[in-house]
Amino acid sequence: MAEALATIARRTELGMITIRADLSRAGDALAEAAGLAIPDRTGIVTDGSRNLGWMSPDELLLLLPVTEVDATLEDLQQALTGEHGLVVDMSDARAVFDVTGPHAADVIAKLAPVDSGALPDEHLRRTRLAQTAAAIWRTPGGFRVIGFRSTADYLALVLTNAAIPGSQLAPR
Repeated sequence: MAEALATIARRTELGMITIRADLSRAGDALAEAAGLAIPDRTGIVTDGSRNLGWMSPDELLLLLPVTEVDATLEDLQQALTGEHGLVVDMSDARAVFDVTGPHAADVIAKLAPVDSGALPDEHLRRTRLAQTAAAIWRTPGGFRVIGFRSTADYLALVLTNAAIPGSQLAPR
């Protein structure tokens, strides 16, 4: 039996915090509280256990071990003292998948209007995977995908179907 193009794994041990604020005013304090530098526009930074991604000019998404969410929420709220901002635990609102393997880029390319093979490292791309909103970025050996929890089953299905053995894209 042929091997799947990629491994699709749901990541349930990750928490997510949405941060909304004027990054030009509160960016340094938020970076210190998050433990990561504020990413450039459309960027994502990581230290191995945490990822901080640029979602819009006033929005960041912090992925971190779920066990660290509560303490980090407090740190981020403290960092916003005196500033207009919002820090919210979004862990239950999103689903995270890792797509890894030698043809992980083919799996993403089948579903998103993105040249996944040319997606730069440290670049977060907001897009669609099939019929659902998603964010994707490169990880060692593949890609990380975030979608809404309400579409998690659908997202798992389309990712798995796109990885069916023998379905790799033709060479370019």
